[in-house]
Amino acid sequence: MSALVIIAAITLFALYLGVRARRGHDMSLEQWTVGGRSFGTAFVFLLMAGEIYTTFTFLGGSGFAYGKGAPVYYILAYGTLAYILSYWMLPPIWRYAKNHRLVSQPHFFARKYDSPALGTLVALVGVAALIPYLVLQLKGLGIIVATASYGAISSTAAIWIGAAVVTAYVIVSGVRGSAWNSVVKDLLILAIVLFLGIYLPLHYYGGFGAMFHAIDAARPGFLTFPAKGSSVTWFQSTVLLTALGFFMWPHTFGSIYTAKDERIFRRNAMVLPLYQLILLFVFFVGFAATLKVPGLKGGDIDLSLFRLSLQTFDPWFVGVIGAAGILTALVPGSMILTSASTLLANDVYRGMVNRSASDATVTKLARFLVPVVALVAVGFTLHGGETIVALLLMGYSFVTQLFPAVICSLLRRNRATKYGAFCGILAGVAVVTLTTTMHLSVAQLMPFLPDALKDINIGFLALAVNIIVFAVVSAATQPRPVEQTHAPVH
Repeated sequence: MSALVIIAAITLFALYLGVRARRGHDMSLEQWTVGGRSFGTAFVFLLMAGEIYTTFTFLGGSGFAYGKGAPVYYILAYGTLAYILSYWMLPPIWRYAKNHRLVSQPHFFARKYDSPALGTLVALVGVAALIPYLVLQLKGLGIIVATASYGAISSTAAIWIGAAVVTAYVIVSGVRGSAWNSVVKDLLILAIVLFLGIYLPLHYYGGFGAMFHAIDAARPGFLTFPAKGSSVTWFQSTVLLTALGFFMWPHTFGSIYTAKDERIFRRNAMVLPLYQLILLFVFFVGFAATLKVPGLKGGDIDLSLFRLSLQTFDPWFVGVIGAAGILTALVPGSMILTSASTLLANDVYRGMVNRSASDATVTKLARFLVPVVALVAVGFTLHGGETIVALLLMGYSFVTQLFPAVICSLLRRNRATKYGAFCGILAGVAVVTLTTTMHLSVAQLMPFLPDALKDINIGFLALAVNIIVFAVVSAATQPRPVEQTHAPVH
C-alpha cells in the first residue's frame, strides 16, 4: 500500500507541476512549442538529458546488461559522441531557427531548402518515428507501475492514467510542462540510480570487482563482445549510426529552439558526456541481477531492476523507485506528444492543406491533436503486438536519414538541392522499411563480405543509399547560372 501511495503522490505532483508551468505565459504557438526561446542552460540541459533517461534506459539499460552483457555499453557511447558533435552542429541550427522564428524540425528543412514538400516529408517521417517511441514510454510505464505497486494497479490502468496525465499538462503548458517536470525527474532518477548502482553490488557481492569476478566465473565470456552478432563491428557501427540520429528526433531537434542563446549548447556539450556516466550505475544494477534473479528470458529481462529491488527493499522504497520510473516515461512522453501534434498541425496541415493558416489556428489544432495522438499511442500499446517492435527498430534508422540534408544545409555554400534532399530521404526511408520488415541483415544481403564486416548495422546501408541518391539527384538538378544582368543570389 505504501508503494501505491508514493506512486500516486508523484504522479499527481507531476500533473500539478506540468499545469502550473504555464502560469504567467500566454500560450501562443511559440510559447507552447519552444517555450518562447527563453530557456537557460539548466532547462535546455535537462530537456536534452531527457533523451538519456527514458523508460528504455531505466528498464532497457539494466535489462540489456542483464541479458546481453558487454554490448550494453553502446548506450553509454552513442550519446557521448552525439554531444561532442552538438558542440559544432547545434549553434548554427539555433541561430537560423531564431532568425526565421521556426517552431519545428520540418520548418527548418522547408526554409533551408525552400521546399514545403520537403518539410511535409520530414514531418511524416518524424511522426512515423515518434509514435512507436511514445508507445515504448507507455509500455514501460505499464510495466513499472504494475510491478512497483505489487499488482495493485494493472498495466492497462497505468497506461491509461499516464496517458491522461501527460495529455492534460501538454494541452495546458506544452514544452514548459516538460521542462518543469524534467527537473524533478532528473534529481530523483540521479539519486535512485546512484544509490541502486552502488548499494546492490556492495550488498550482494561485497564490491564491483567481486561482482564482475563472480559473473565471469559463472558465465565465461559474458563480459566481452561475442565474435559474431553483437560484435565489436556491430558496436562501432551502431554507436556511429545512433549518434548521427540522436539530434534528428523531432522532439530533440525542437528542444534546440528553446534556448535563449547559443553558448548554452557549448556549455552543455562539455557537461552532458559526464552526465552520461550515470548510465554505468544503471548497467551495474543489471549486472548485479544476472546471478541473483536468474532465468529471465525474452522481454522479461527488462524486469531485472525491479525483480532485484522487490527482493531487496521494503515496499515504500520500491514505490520511490517506481515513482522515478514513472517520470522517465512522463517527461519524454510529453515532449514526444508536443512534437508529434506540432508536426501534424504546423507542417502537415499548414504545409499541405492550408498554407495561409494563422499561428493561432495552428496552436488550436496542435492542442486538439494531443489527445488524438495519445489515443493512437495507447491503442498501439495495448494491441500493437510485435509490429511495434519492428516499428521501433525503424525509428532510429528513420530519423538518421535526415542527417545528410541537415549537415549540407549548414555548409557556407550548400550544393545540395531540395530535389536531392527529398529523394535521398525517401530512398533511405524505403531501404529502412524494406530491410526491417523483411528482417534482413548485411550478412544476408552481402554474404561475400569478410566476417568482420557482416555485423555492420543494417541502418548504414540505408544511409549509404540515401547519400548516393542525394548526391546524384543534387548534381542533376543544380540551378542554371543566372544571367549577368541579375544580382548574384546568396
